[in-house]
Amino acid sequence: MNWKIIWQSLKHRDMQKRILAVLGIIIVFRILINIPVPLGSAQNLHQVLNNLFNSKNAPQFLSFLNVLSGGAFASFSIMLAGMGPYINASIIMQLLTKAIPKLEELHKEGEFGQKKINQYTRILTFPLAIVQSIGSIFLIRTAAQSIGGTGSFLNHTSLLQWVIMVGALTGGSMLLMWLGEIITEQGIGNGISLIITVGIVSRLPSNIYDIVNSELGTKDRWRLFGKTLPMDNRAFYYLAGIVLGTIVLTWIVVKLNEAARNLTVNYAKRVQGNRAYGGVTTTLPVKLITAGVIPIIFAVAFLSVPSFAGKLLESSKSHLLSTIGTDMINWFQTPSSTTFATEHWQAYIYPVTYFVLVFAFTYFYTSITFNSKEIAENLQKQGGFIEGVRSGKQTETFLSKIVNRLTLFGATSLGILALIPIIAQIFINQNITIGGTSILILVSVALQTLRAVESRALMVTYDQYSQPDFFYEPEVPLDAATGARRLKFLPRPNLKGKRNNE
Repeated sequence: MNWKIIWQSLKHRDMQKRILAVLGIIIVFRILINIPVPLGSAQNLHQVLNNLFNSKNAPQFLSFLNVLSGGAFASFSIMLAGMGPYINASIIMQLLTKAIPKLEELHKEGEFGQKKINQYTRILTFPLAIVQSIGSIFLIRTAAQSIGGTGSFLNHTSLLQWVIMVGALTGGSMLLMWLGEIITEQGIGNGISLIITVGIVSRLPSNIYDIVNSELGTKDRWRLFGKTLPMDNRAFYYLAGIVLGTIVLTWIVVKLNEAARNLTVNYAKRVQGNRAYGGVTTTLPVKLITAGVIPIIFAVAFLSVPSFAGKLLESSKSHLLSTIGTDMINWFQTPSSTTFATEHWQAYIYPVTYFVLVFAFTYFYTSITFNSKEIAENLQKQGGFIEGVRSGKQTETFLSKIVNRLTLFGATSLGILALIPIIAQIFINQNITIGGTSILILVSVALQTLRAVESRALMVTYDQYSQPDFFYEPEVPLDAATGARRLKFLPRPNLKGKRNNE
């Protein structure tokens, strides 16, 4: 990372405008987060949602969505649907691109085809936003009712109120998609990723406060080096362990996110006319975690289905169905320290299922995003081959073997990262919503944004390379050239003398 070039680019007006535009959009997003859906008394609504998200029995899926949305669920904001519909539409279009031949041909047409696919993605976002808005309202109502008598604020809504709620949430999701694309157009990062990251960062202070407050609430005091600390020795070691664990976890996530195997690719030398092409060596990086955090989002969404189905069966008149529904609710609720202490094998159903789903979805999504056959065909068309491997079918088999081995370790690591909040709750009697998944998102988006800023900084400062240090006067010694860092200097052409001779 060239920090010197980034710092120099900040002095340019173009770079300043882009950064200020992104910051302005982020501020607008944070303002919109605090605008609630027009429904009843805002004070009663806030009290109900506060009881819901402060409860230790709050569903993990709901808490996870609240973190990704930047607290929109906790305030029942018009941004409650968030970027979910657009992300789901993008994933669906990726799957359809592999399944429908016409979309696959459109994808291979380059920039024009990509624009058409992006347009289809925006169109698909609208119906998905409507469906997700309705689902989010039902999810909040069901979760609020489970606390006990607090779901009544959504039980007696009229058809007009439903239309207003769904319309406000759908409009908020489409507006957020537009704001994300504006950020992307500025060229200093992916707008969708930045908005999700801002939502996660905005929840950090409240989560840190809850954890610290739970440990500082003890009446005992501890004297250390003659100073009285507002905590006992157990709380001090707990907080120190949390800080140290967070630092170590961040370091591990950075290593996992950047880990890749670089395959050496050689291009054969070709001669066409009087020109020679190829004859170069490059690398093909294969990332350890190609799927990113998509498998975790899929797994959390699937884990919410048994609990939701259990609540429907629990209200059945049949005793057998009611018993099955109760067991499904108990088995697939977010485990806590009390759950592991009071229950036996039932407490491990949720984390084991969670790990297996993350593992399976990692393989599934990697097989979609990394197409070994397409990469092997492109290398063969361009005259390239992996060192020690024949081009064609053998290259495809080699790439598939490498990806499967890397994904085995990557899927295992991703599953462990997803289970970190559950493991931490065994030792800390506090609902932790920000864990390895959130850190993975923060790290990957931060590195991606820094690379985009560096690339934009190089473009902004490109005019500096047109300075005369590329050339030197014939009468000036080579060592006196201002561009001594260049590998080669060119003598400045004597245009004046040429004109005089003519």
